[in-house]
Amino acid sequence: MARDKELLREKRKRKKRRKIKLIIFLILLFAIGIAALVIWQVYRVKEVKVEGNVHYSKEQIEKFVLDDEYSWNSLYVYLKYRFMEMEQIPFVDTMEVSLENPQTIHIYVYEKEIIGYLYIASIDQNAFFDKDGFVVETSRETMENIPRVEGLNCDKVVLYEKLPIQDKDILRSLLTASQSLKKNGVVPEQISFEENGDIDLAYGDIQVLLGGWDNLNRKILRLSKILPQLEGKKGVLHVENWTENTTDIIFHEEKE
Repeated sequence: MARDKELLREKRKRKKRRKIKLIIFLILLFAIGIAALVIWQVYRVKEVKVEGNVHYSKEQIEKFVLDDEYSWNSLYVYLKYRFMEMEQIPFVDTMEVSLENPQTIHIYVYEKEIIGYLYIASIDQNAFFDKDGFVVETSRETMENIPRVEGLNCDKVVLYEKLPIQDKDILRSLLTASQSLKKNGVVPEQISFEENGDIDLAYGDIQVLLGGWDNLNRKILRLSKILPQLEGKKGVLHVENWTENTTDIIFHEEKE
């Protein structure tokens, strides 16, 4: 008799435990359902904010990031780029994707710092380089406000390695000129090197003879003051002989 009572109590305990487990399971199931409903209804992409982009438009960056069938969900997009590697995009170093709110994705673009490019015939592509002379990208594309460099012997390049220019003075002149031109807001369409190492610049119908690397930064500073005054004209601007003591700068205008 006592054994029957013990078995009955054990049976009731098991039944109670099963009931508790069922209640917990239903609560969890309900919570998961509510969470799924919130994620489905609330985390919907309604706005995309893009910062830091220069080479690519906002629409292009948005297309790169929202690139699959689930990208309508902002939480999915955030988690995707939080834990997965982003596909390599030309001229882009990396992108940070964050949620400003459940309906707004914020994308910050870190573009590769590029100050010029050379055409490399062996690969039929342009090699884009940074301020230290390292090749950061190769592409058939060109970029607005990035000058093409002519007159240098460079048959092949290796991505993320320095431009293989043996003459260190020429390399120094190239990097100094490129950085200074960008800093002073007078980026040309083309930078050309003569056989003696002198630098010529092309701005549409204006050719600028910059000379050698002596006083290069100060020559470019002077150029930035003069160039706006030559808008609409055609000719050759001589800056090559400018020094602190010889400050004459001559413009030979070509008449139509």
